[in-house]
Amino acid sequence: MASPVRVRYAPSPTGYMHLGSVRTALFNWLWARRTGGTFILRVEDTDLERSTEASVQAIFDAMRWLELDWDEGPEVGGPNGPYFQTQRTAIYREFAERLIQRGRAYRCYCTKEDLAKARAEHKARTGSEQGFRYPCTCRNRSAEPDKEYVVRLRAPESGVTGWNDLIKGPIAFDNESQQDAVLLRHNGLPLYNMGAAVDDITMGVTLVARGDDHTINTPQQILIYEALGEPVPQFAHMPLILAPNGEKLSKRHAAVSISDYRELGYLPDGVLNYLVRLGWSHGDQEIFTRPELIEKFGWDHVGNTGAKYDLKKFQHVQASQLRLRDPATLAKLVRPFLERRGLPLPTDTAKFETAVALVTPRAGTLVELADGLDYFLREVAEPDAKAWGKFIVAANAPRLSGLRAVLADAEPFEAAALEARVKTWVEAEGVELKDVAQPARVALTGRSNSPGLFEVIAVLGKARCLARLDAAIAAIATAGAG
Repeated sequence: MASPVRVRYAPSPTGYMHLGSVRTALFNWLWARRTGGTFILRVEDTDLERSTEASVQAIFDAMRWLELDWDEGPEVGGPNGPYFQTQRTAIYREFAERLIQRGRAYRCYCTKEDLAKARAEHKARTGSEQGFRYPCTCRNRSAEPDKEYVVRLRAPESGVTGWNDLIKGPIAFDNESQQDAVLLRHNGLPLYNMGAAVDDITMGVTLVARGDDHTINTPQQILIYEALGEPVPQFAHMPLILAPNGEKLSKRHAAVSISDYRELGYLPDGVLNYLVRLGWSHGDQEIFTRPELIEKFGWDHVGNTGAKYDLKKFQHVQASQLRLRDPATLAKLVRPFLERRGLPLPTDTAKFETAVALVTPRAGTLVELADGLDYFLREVAEPDAKAWGKFIVAANAPRLSGLRAVLADAEPFEAAALEARVKTWVEAEGVELKDVAQPARVALTGRSNSPGLFEVIAVLGKARCLARLDAAIAAIATAGAG
């Protein structure tokens, strides 16, 4: 019987949470949810100089915003939780001692000066520092209890170390390419490969799924597993996300921090839907609900080549996810973005949700949705100078005055009835509806583009419409007098 699936996401708190890191978390989370397994969050904070509390909080904030909930780890715990590596140093020392006792690791007493001398000798022989490897000086050195030491792996000198990667297929490294790497520092903190391997052993991780850049670390971790006599988990190494030109993705090419996309008004599912398609596919389907992703995700459809970041496709996926939400949900989500614009929050929920429904087809993000709702919430719409100058002119004053009279007597004040009433009036006046509609749109919204005019009029309400038409008529009169 197969072991229950246990996967992990193990970020280092040394900066912002970027797109590649989120995709790693997402693929692991999807696999855990698909299989009924366990998703572990582990903070690898042993780089004391670069790790910060702000970065730890950024990880938590991003995971919560994306709704990638973890089953074990910080704030949830587990057999050995919470999972911060700096809280687990006794465990790493215990495993290092086990390796020493099994003859698979040893204490190295070499100082920085010793290593510098060995490196200089290598350079003198070869003409370059490239290819320098620790010369195994302490492999058979007697214990010196009073001296400071690091713990080094006793790497095999022949054979191969390999595995069948779930994404990349069979991979093998010659053991001759390995060296006696440091496992434990002088201060008892592990280096990456030791910490990751011991954590994965003690947490019962059955699949290590991470970025392609970690492929080079895997043979050393497998050697640690084997040296400890522990079962080796499966591995899956995901290709990196690339810039449009094929380079490594950076802030020059995209807003790579997840917090940036949150500020831009993207939805969590807009981000996740786009990221899952950067390397994974399910036929020709592009847009997925979260339950669909959980149901359909599998490692067999993860590609083994790098996927290029495409902002236009990202925007398309985000807009599609926005339009999957009902007006009531979007009305709640957009509120912080309305506050950011200094807009009064709506009090008439039903009318506001109607406005949201009108604006959503023209919006791609919550920022754009807030912008589209702007003139519905202000007492006085902020006019676009170009549109105002073109349409709020003397020639349109009679049409705006006539429309005002029609709206003043209109009952019920509903879109269909308003449209019928205005069409009857323009026919009687012998003018085209478009000749009235465009100056009216600018007078009422301040803009030359908006959703359907009569739907907008109905949501604005009679009092606000009449006030804005009066203001436009007065502006024309003032300009004429000047």
